[in-house]
Amino acid sequence: MVKIRLTRTGRHFDPTYRIVVADSRSSRDGKIIEQVGFFDPNTSEVRLDEEKVLTWLGKGAKPSDTVRSLLSKAGIIAKFTSSKK
Repeated sequence: MVKIRLTRTGRHFDPTYRIVVADSRSSRDGKIIEQVGFFDPNTSEVRLDEEKVLTWLGKGAKPSDTVRSLLSKAGIIAKFTSSKK
């Protein structure tokens, strides 16, 4: 199953995360299919490539709980559900 999830980057005690599309069987920081965004929890900065995220959601990728909340705050989940109808 393909998931949209976070991979950890950054320094010790100063994490940043990439929002990536990856196979659910790969490790957290393992092989990815595509990077679709960036998240910095220290500044609450979120950068997303909306087209790529919507494309992967349309292909059946399941977001993790944290990524789902980031996508809903950005309004992408609402766009996806309205386009499905």
